[in-house]
Amino acid sequence: MLPVTVVVEGSTDLPVLSRVLEFVDCSIDVAHGQRGKADIDRNIRGYNSAARFSPWIILRDLDDDAPCAPVLVSRILAAPSSWMRLRIAVRAIESWLLADAETLSDYLRIRRALVPTDPEALADPKGSLVDLARRSRLSAIRADMVPSAGVTSRVGPAYPSRVAEFARTLWRPEVARQHSESLQHCIDSVRSLKRAFENR
Repeated sequence: MLPVTVVVEGSTDLPVLSRVLEFVDCSIDVAHGQRGKADIDRNIRGYNSAARFSPWIILRDLDDDAPCAPVLVSRILAAPSSWMRLRIAVRAIESWLLADAETLSDYLRIRRALVPTDPEALADPKGSLVDLARRSRLSAIRADMVPSAGVTSRVGPAYPSRVAEFARTLWRPEVARQHSESLQHCIDSVRSLKRAFENR
């Protein structure tokens, strides 16, 4: 496996990106970030400089920061180094998880038909995932992933650990990529990075 240095927004992104890397025969060497997208944007020039010497992947959510991923990439990293790949999840990493409807519905114990068929068209994938968890037949899923009434958090107290568990144990990037263009682009990009670095 090719070891890659990664930068992510938060703790829920790391297990998802780890599965993507495993799918293309790569692995996480060092992980940076996990302090939000503003922190990534502030430090991206330094990361890009380091990527002159070894493979780096930055994974960032699109959210509402630009009309599309290419516009955001050109805005925050117009000239990537040779071994840098900046990938954008449309509109958030949860859309990649929603793109594997079969295993997600099994994990949440909901009907598969409830899972959106076009997750990248969702304005708020995280909110959609929480809403699906709210309909779970398992009280533990609801307690962990859905915020209690009256709290300001958008997610439940164990939302990150539940997302990580699903990503590590059930989520299939090889299936999800068929329903997520940004995930497919990420997979293609990592493959090209691996090929280019090993043939340098």
